[in-house]
Amino acid sequence: MDMKVAIITGAGSGIGLATAKLLHADGFAIVGVGRSKDKLATLEAEIGNPDHVLSISADVTDPAAPKRIVQQALDRFGRIDALVNNAGVGSPKPLDETDDETLDYFLEIMLTAPFRLCRDVIPHLGQGASVVNVTSTFAHIGGRRGGAYSAAKGGLKSLTEHMACEYGPRGIRSNCVAPGVTMTDMVAHRFEDETFKRSNVETTPYPRLAQPDDIANVIAFLCLPGSEMINGQSIVVDGGWTATKYLSPRVTRTKWVEPDEQ
Repeated sequence: MDMKVAIITGAGSGIGLATAKLLHADGFAIVGVGRSKDKLATLEAEIGNPDHVLSISADVTDPAAPKRIVQQALDRFGRIDALVNNAGVGSPKPLDETDDETLDYFLEIMLTAPFRLCRDVIPHLGQGASVVNVTSTFAHIGGRRGGAYSAAKGGLKSLTEHMACEYGPRGIRSNCVAPGVTMTDMVAHRFEDETFKRSNVETTPYPRLAQPDDIANVIAFLCLPGSEMINGQSIVVDGGWTATKYLSPRVTRTKWVEPDEQ
């Protein structure tokens, strides 16, 4: 059986790195894309199999990057079986605090770049191939401070649903994985903000927040034959944060304070 090949953006750390390791363990060769050469070196070391990994240093917002990524994958491995659009940025601001430069940056990295990469990879995918776009709980609910981040992730969810309809008849599946707050390097520093910490910990019914492997396991599953009938779906991985109105006992036992008393 021929070795399968997965392209993963943001592959040098966090969810992307965890996904690369899992898919490699499942028999995939990995084409890891990222901006940091140091992080890509970490990817190569973690995979530990030079014949089965190709790291590509690229800024995914560069209009020329997607075609280069696809061509290098084909030149090295001769095929593409999975695409995981994972690259992203965090710490958004509310709509009224978001300037055009920030809006363009968020849309470029989390909507335009995945759009281009999907467009360029689709002609090379065949029966059994899988596209997984990493979105967010903010693609499903109107979270505070979402702004450009919510706009980008919501657009990516809709793009994925279109692809599921358009390319499903060719046996190409397209799905979203929507993480909640996940303990990656990009997010960890935000727990220094007590309000951010409480608003996530105290409203998640599961007794811990997600780790990168929690998200990566779902992404990897969607790339494997066992998920063959899953197409056009968004799987939310957040311990129940989005689907419930949970408040921890610590919060419900707290005395109500009127705004003018704060």
